[in-house]
Amino acid sequence: MAGNIVVLSDQQFEAEVIKSLTPVLVDFSAEWCGPCKMLAPIIEQLANEYAGRVKVAKLDIDDNHESAAQYGIQSVPTMIIFQNGQPVKKLVGLTPKNKIAGALDELL
Repeated sequence: MAGNIVVLSDQQFEAEVIKSLTPVLVDFSAEWCGPCKMLAPIIEQLANEYAGRVKVAKLDIDDNHESAAQYGIQSVPTMIIFQNGQPVKKLVGLTPKNKIAGALDELL
């Protein structure tokens, strides 16, 4: 996994996402999820392209039930973009890179 991606846990969620001064793209995924594996290289590219402007994080829903439940994650992959500690955009399913980038660009 790229060095620009923060691997989250329930314990780190508040510090890394809610209190972040920059927008945060959180990829809620699972190890067994095929579309999540297909999305992974896109998330990695975005993490590199938006480095310094957007924090990109990954959260495994199987290991972190609390955060997944709190944000109503019912299917994976689901990406939520947080700004100022609040979820501002939710993208569900295998989403094209340009759609994710467009959502990020709206906040910058």
